[in-house]
Amino acid sequence: MSHPTSSFLARHRRALTGGAVALGLAGLIGAQAIVSPLTPANAQTAPANRAPLVAAQQMPTFADVVERVRPAVVSIRVRGEGPRGRADADLPELEEGSPLERFFRDYGMPGGRRGERGGPQRRPVMGQGSGFIISADGKVVTNYHVVRDATEVTVVLDDQREVRARVLGADEKTDIALVKIDDPGTYPTVPIGNGDIRVGDWVVAVGNPFGLGGTVTAGIVSARGRDIGAGPYDDYLQIDAPINRGNSGGPTFNLAGEVVGVNTAIYSPSGGSVGIGFAIPADTVKRVVAQLEKGGEVVRGWLGVQIQPVNRDIADSLGLKDTRGALVSEPQAGSPAAKAGIRSGDVIIAVDGRGIDNARDLARRIADFGPGSKVAVTLSRAGKETVVDVTLGRLPTDRAATVAPSAGEVTGLADLGLTVAPARDVGQGEAGVVVTRLDGRSPAARQGLRVGDVILEIQGVSVASNADVVRALEAVKADGRRSVLMRVQAGDRSRYVAVPLAAS
Repeated sequence: MSHPTSSFLARHRRALTGGAVALGLAGLIGAQAIVSPLTPANAQTAPANRAPLVAAQQMPTFADVVERVRPAVVSIRVRGEGPRGRADADLPELEEGSPLERFFRDYGMPGGRRGERGGPQRRPVMGQGSGFIISADGKVVTNYHVVRDATEVTVVLDDQREVRARVLGADEKTDIALVKIDDPGTYPTVPIGNGDIRVGDWVVAVGNPFGLGGTVTAGIVSARGRDIGAGPYDDYLQIDAPINRGNSGGPTFNLAGEVVGVNTAIYSPSGGSVGIGFAIPADTVKRVVAQLEKGGEVVRGWLGVQIQPVNRDIADSLGLKDTRGALVSEPQAGSPAAKAGIRSGDVIIAVDGRGIDNARDLARRIADFGPGSKVAVTLSRAGKETVVDVTLGRLPTDRAATVAPSAGEVTGLADLGLTVAPARDVGQGEAGVVVTRLDGRSPAARQGLRVGDVILEIQGVSVASNADVVRALEAVKADGRRSVLMRVQAGDRSRYVAVPLAAS
């Protein structure tokens, strides 16, 4: 009996052959038109002033670097148990033994029995990602989110061997994890570079997209220092080498075969690659991995201030020449900053003599110091520079912020497009005035004020009544300022907001 595929090919051999000829002719005609200036037959007839096209051998090839690094790139599979996600939150509890329940259970999908009703809503977690080996004894770098909630980790090597592994340490804030292969042996490795890469440099990404291990893509570095809102230490490389789901934790290489980034996220409206990927830069990876190797966790210095960027309006309000630095919206009680005398309204412009570009730069700079480090912090306060010495603490667990509601009698401030009431009159504490109404088209709304925010200060002066607000605004106008600077509190966090007065 002939094979179905053979029968199909026999029936369509003539059509396939004709198609191949037609395609070959089309390709030949196209190729002839394109490469004719380079062919010997046409060399004598080509105009002397026509520059030849680039020869094929001059185009970049990544084969050598791929051949060198690919043995050290691995796929990672994880099993674990995580919280019941939003995607299956509304599924009904299926009867035990029913066809649907068995289907969901067999394929690890949500919807199967989850234990007694009212108990912890947990479900099996299966995931995959990528990684790369950095030591001959089998230490592997990957993303934190790849191994999060993992109870079983399997590393698939380039030769398709599967080996068990365990998580040595992980850092959620930078999305870096360190995994150790349990099987003894000597493994191929790749080096982590020094972060010296420029926008426009070629890069090669190797990983496990959609479970297709050992996939290679190429592109360039599109940008550096990207903040994608993933955390306080965002400092991503943006690359256009295609990366997809499953590439997470995989390496991006330069043409010397050094890891310049760890692929961690993509921007995509469809879920697939659109040429905008993000990688954690090599210098961050080096610092984090060194701490994970040493103690299994990352310990960061703590200054203890709520900070925000200095925009143009805030700079004008404070009389600053530019927007560099980080504005202290509030020092936390008992923090190293509070003990050193740092106050709300200070702008931190340097640490240990190195200038601070923005709030993110300050967060990263302080985190690089260990707890107990003594640093010199340069401040701009009331138009003058001052230096304070701060002994850093250890970064504690982040605190959540909540927004307070508003109520009570109000007084309108048409100049700002909002209405306020004394905080003490509406049960919001003894300090400040509460925003009770807000014109959504007003400058205050455009600058981020919301109903329920508490205005604590205007231009550095505390306010506790509507009369205080009016007097402060009159003083701002008398000084000829274009914006009014407010310190605003939402829940237990405060920030500065500069509201333009041009519309008044």
